[in-house]
Amino acid sequence: MAFFDFFKKNKKTSEPEQTSPLAEELEAEEAETEDEEEEEEEQPEAEAPVYDDTEDIEEVLPVEYDSENGVEPEEEEEDREPVEETAEEGEEAEEAEEAPDTEAEPPKEEKQGFFAKIKSGLLKTRNNIMSGIEQVLNGFSEIDDDLYDELEEALIMADIGVDTSCEIIDRVRKLVKEEKVKEVREVKDLIVRVITDMLAQGDEPLELESPSVLLVIGVNGVGKTTTIGKLTSYYKGEGKSVMLAAADTFRAAAIDQLMVWGERSNTTVIKHSENSDPAAVVFDAVAAAKNRNTDILICDTAGRLHNKKNLMNELAKIARVISREYENAHKEVFLVLDATTGQNALQQAKLFKEAADITGIILTKLDGTAKGGIIIAIKNELQIPIRFIGVGEGIDDLRPFNAEEFAKALFES
Repeated sequence: MAFFDFFKKNKKTSEPEQTSPLAEELEAEEAETEDEEEEEEEQPEAEAPVYDDTEDIEEVLPVEYDSENGVEPEEEEEDREPVEETAEEGEEAEEAEEAPDTEAEPPKEEKQGFFAKIKSGLLKTRNNIMSGIEQVLNGFSEIDDDLYDELEEALIMADIGVDTSCEIIDRVRKLVKEEKVKEVREVKDLIVRVITDMLAQGDEPLELESPSVLLVIGVNGVGKTTTIGKLTSYYKGEGKSVMLAAADTFRAAAIDQLMVWGERSNTTVIKHSENSDPAAVVFDAVAAAKNRNTDILICDTAGRLHNKKNLMNELAKIARVISREYENAHKEVFLVLDATTGQNALQQAKLFKEAADITGIILTKLDGTAKGGIIIAIKNELQIPIRFIGVGEGIDDLRPFNAEEFAKALFES
């Protein structure tokens, strides 16, 4: 027992001596292993690019990266240069655009005026007339009857009308004989001269006395109310006082349309309710114009056809009211015609002339048609003065007709 007790005692006392170094050694190895693992785990965090020095950052990041601005410097320079060049080019372009405009404006204003507007507005008509004449003349080498026949046909096709075209060619024949013209190209100048003489025949400027009454008539759609608005602007520009009578009580919104024109030009409009008696409107307008000493009273009327007897009778009634109530006033009856209708405009003028005492014609929409040659036929066949022509939509695009100026604009290339 003592032996075993001794052995056990020695074993207990010797075990710590034997295991302790090994444990320590194992613990040391485990500690070293853990330290290495911790170092490996901590190493990426320690090597993360948290730098205060800019040079270190530029070494880690791409060379083209600008650490201060956060952009790539080469791309920034490439972006900036074209912007600066574009701005400079834009400024130069603007200066280049402004310079010619500024220089061109004064002569443009001198050159333009109404003559330039007429010339521009008659471009289609001029091409329609002159292209046909040129085409005929190019096909002949001598002046003969066939040439005259071809020219007559070309004028008819240009909406100058049969009777007027025949008369033009007859006059040209006489001039060729009188002046002994031999060259085909000279016939063109003779045609231009004859047409100019036709337009200038009986061309006297209209001078309205005060007081005056203008009765504006025509078929539907020719632009009577718009023409009245432009006439108002023109006469007010001449320093005259104007009053309007809304005697078109038949067409829907006709009164409202005239009211709008009155507001634009600050002009008084005398009106009744829709479908009221037009003669009653004119009666009240005459009384108002007399009381206010108005220079010009312009009366709008409903669109009517010559074959509508009741409407023509209504027109006659309005005329009687004006004559009875305003005896000392100067009276004009203006027929408004749409130039785009060509020969129809001529027929309208003929038939209205039979039913009413027309003293002047206003030809509108000359700028939008190639049928402006109808003005030559109207002037020659009806012997009614052309008082105004419209060559645009602007309020100032309605002007008194000047035959010499019109002919020059029509044939001058």
